Amino acid sequence: MAQEIDISDRTVCIIGLGYVGLTLAVTMAENGFYVIGIERRGDIVADLRSGAVHFYEPDLQQKISRLISQNKISFHSAIPERCPADIYVVTVGTPLDDSGKVSIRSIEDSITDIAVSARDGLLLIMRSTVKLGTTRNVVAPILDKHGLTYDLAYCPERTIEGHALKELRHLPQIIGGLTLPAVRRAAKIFQQITPTVVTVTDPETAEMIKLVDNAHRDVTFAYSNEIARICDTVGISGIEVIEAGKISYPRTNLPTPGPVGGPCLSKDPHILAEGVLEYGIEPEITKAARYVNERQGVEIIETCVYILQNHLRVAEVRKISLLGLAFKGKPATNDLRGSPAIQITALLKSFYPKSEFLGYDAIVEASDISNLGLTPATSLEEAFDSAELILILNNHPAFEFMDITHMASLMSRPGLIYDLWNLFDVRSLTLPKHTIYTGLGKLSDSGILKRKA
Repeated sequence: MAQEIDISDRTVCIIGLGYVGLTLAVTMAENGFYVIGIERRGDIVADLRSGAVHFYEPDLQQKISRLISQNKISFHSAIPERCPADIYVVTVGTPLDDSGKVSIRSIEDSITDIAVSARDGLLLIMRSTVKLGTTRNVVAPILDKHGLTYDLAYCPERTIEGHALKELRHLPQIIGGLTLPAVRRAAKIFQQITPTVVTVTDPETAEMIKLVDNAHRDVTFAYSNEIARICDTVGISGIEVIEAGKISYPRTNLPTPGPVGGPCLSKDPHILAEGVLEYGIEPEITKAARYVNERQGVEIIETCVYILQNHLRVAEVRKISLLGLAFKGKPATNDLRGSPAIQITALLKSFYPKSEFLGYDAIVEASDISNLGLTPATSLEEAFDSAELILILNNHPAFEFMDITHMASLMSRPGLIYDLWNLFDVRSLTLPKHTIYTGLGKLSDSGILKRKA
């Protein structure tokens, strides 16, 4: 078994420089480690070497430029020959394949690269989101095959986009190792960046904690969305039910209903389900919640079509604008992975194939908006101008604080504004005649569905 390292050895090699890997790399470099960052995409490596970042995170670009100038971080497309690191952290992505199963090819390739390049006595920390048992049953056998002595631990990433650089400094780090020495070594590493380290019995426990964290959030959001759906159908305000019901009553603390997407919540419940199904257990609540949240886009578009046809009597929908294309608006991000905008755009185009489709986002690049099949709008005014249908898809402050009365006056009439985040109180709005503003759980507030006798 490998020996425990002296913490004076502060060279760490991080494999995968996506959101998880790059924010960790910067945090470790700022806390006394020399970081060797590995990213297979050559264009990303070239950008990083010049100080440019391929995704939005507050202060990240400035920090990278400073760390490069201080010679505290370097970027490569492969592990350098005679790599001086004895600490390796794997943060590569684990997407779902076409069959909905988690793909671990990037993990297998990364561990093989490490096994070929590393010296005996390495500490390998797995940080990618993985199916239960991956650390023990996939990673360890590859290292064993190459005859290395090593310590191996799973330490899940737990930050949210937009707050990662702050949260890495104070969120507890979960550590589950194959052996006690592995736990101790990993703990020494993370104690340099955060005050709280939580050690658990084994890697499987740590893997499960990561999956449960995100599946729990998915379940919570799904229940709020189900309540909104029920209330819209029976003719009462779902927003009032949720908001009034939790005033000074912490036992019913439901979030506001809204779309559920992003790179984690859209796939981690599936990864949890896949892993435990191999043990003969079907996670019924987890799967049901994911079904509710994945079905939501269809119901939203069906509702919009119903309102346009039956309440506004719109004969032709010539222009549709989607506002907020990143999967969330607060904290701000430009991440389109798992964004509800993808599904909603496709559904709308199936209903309205001849319409003009515009997209506006305060952060997402115009080229990325075009790749979604939308014409980029340069301003909110352009997006609203002459549109029959506006959908607000995230809660970025640009939408929360816009003058919606003015924006609505720019639309064609009749017109519909459907707000998935309920940013405005429909009962206090003054909108042009034949313009409807509504959203999840707000149909009755807008006079769309009346309570049946």
